[in-house]
Amino acid sequence: MSSQSAVRRTELTCPGHSLPMMAKAAASAADEVILDLEDACAVSQKVAARQTVIEALRTLDFGAKTVAFRPNGVHTPFHYRDVIEVVEAAGQCLDAVVLPKVERAEDVLFADRLLTQIEHNMGLPAGRIRLEALIESARALADVERIAACSPRLASLIFGLADYAGDIGARSTDDQWTTFAYPKHKMLVAARAAGLAAIDNVTFAFRDDEACRRDADNAARMGFDGKWVIHPRQIPIVNAAFTPTPAEIERASRIIEAYERADREEGRGAIVVDDEMIDAASLRVEAKKLAVARRAGLIV
Repeated sequence: MSSQSAVRRTELTCPGHSLPMMAKAAASAADEVILDLEDACAVSQKVAARQTVIEALRTLDFGAKTVAFRPNGVHTPFHYRDVIEVVEAAGQCLDAVVLPKVERAEDVLFADRLLTQIEHNMGLPAGRIRLEALIESARALADVERIAACSPRLASLIFGLADYAGDIGARSTDDQWTTFAYPKHKMLVAARAAGLAAIDNVTFAFRDDEACRRDADNAARMGFDGKWVIHPRQIPIVNAAFTPTPAEIERASRIIEAYERADREEGRGAIVVDDEMIDAASLRVEAKKLAVARRAGLIV
């Protein structure tokens, strides 16, 4: 399991120039809200949107959600002012910064050190604001293991399908679970090896509930912790896909209890539950279900 305690079944992104849209996101059922200064903002709106994001962070009630903002990439002329202005003004209201267009580990380290300087200058606890890195290019995928392991601030890796497809010259993103199975799995493995959460890409057809459900179910089966969403209607579909059902929770608890009892009382390392062979390797899948349920508040 990831060492990060936050639940990230749904990461909802919303335009940083629109206070009404950010207010709707704050009131949604998403686990995390990302106030976006990058792709969701036109170039002409990027500078002014910083103040709108600051206002949202200072005035909106996000409840128990993880609250993040996405600055422009570290290779753009907007990044450093995005981070400095927003974090200096509202860093106490932020949980994470989502880094787009990460190319290599050094990009994450740059953002880490910039955040550290701001935290020291503003009297904020050093390292409290986490980082999430978007993996959305061939260069990033080639360095994904180093990226995942380079900073203790990192909480997750997120697969950015649209930019990745454009970068490698893919002709379509329609059949993503065949065409993009390799980069998804490679990023997932890197995240797991570093103890990070792994977040799958958005379903672009946001009015197609069945496509969203199919994509979320596939991502959950593969092992992702959650999924990026761009519209509130996607939230309940994605949350459901990444949340164990009551029956799954009951069975996982029963399996783990039976295994521990067999070990303690009989010294057995393999048992049969519901006509299924259970050994230590099987427990990891069941333990993850219980950990997700616990973090989601479904069990104590």
